Amino acid sequence: MLFFYFYQRILNPNKLNKIVVFCGSSIGFNPVYRQAAIELGNYFVNNNICLVYGGGKLGMMGILADTILDQNGEVIGVIPKLLEKEEVVHAGVEEMIVCKKMSERKVIMSKLIDGYITLPGGFGTLDELFEALTLGQLQIEQKPIGLLNVNGFFDAILLQLDKMVEEGYLKQTNRNMLLVANSVDELLHKMNNYIAPEISPIINKVVR
Repeated sequence: MLFFYFYQRILNPNKLNKIVVFCGSSIGFNPVYRQAAIELGNYFVNNNICLVYGGGKLGMMGILADTILDQNGEVIGVIPKLLEKEEVVHAGVEEMIVCKKMSERKVIMSKLIDGYITLPGGFGTLDELFEALTLGQLQIEQKPIGLLNVNGFFDAILLQLDKMVEEGYLKQTNRNMLLVANSVDELLHKMNNYIAPEISPIINKVVR
């Protein structure tokens, strides 16, 4: 699998072939979130993008995966052993990678993908988003990180990031790594045109 991934990268160095999507295992109360997951799934199918995700069948995760699978799109699930239960795992995903720990899942996902997208979700979704941003801040990765701000869901978090810049806890360069849009087309346009900050021999050691 990893050999094929790197082969794709050689043939298409600027294309987002595989994108991991972080999102909730709940559906939320507003149907606009469900619709956003469907729109993103349709975009992936229409642009031959493989979805990498947490492997679940519930909530936003399930809707996104179902949208792609129903159109014979490509989906890879990565799920820790503790969540590999019939009521959680998506039986329709043929390529399901089962790992030992939650932390191991993040490493596997990182090695597979070309970019990150975050949809509305809870604690786990935010944890995954900020870990991806931290990898970018430390210049371990230079992949585009997108946030689909459906219905203003992330407005308060974006204000907090701006406050962190204002108070000297976050560099504006690192704040700019988070690509934000209200629509799928706009977000993927930003991600496809993303230029990562230049790698510097000096890394800001204050990261928390």
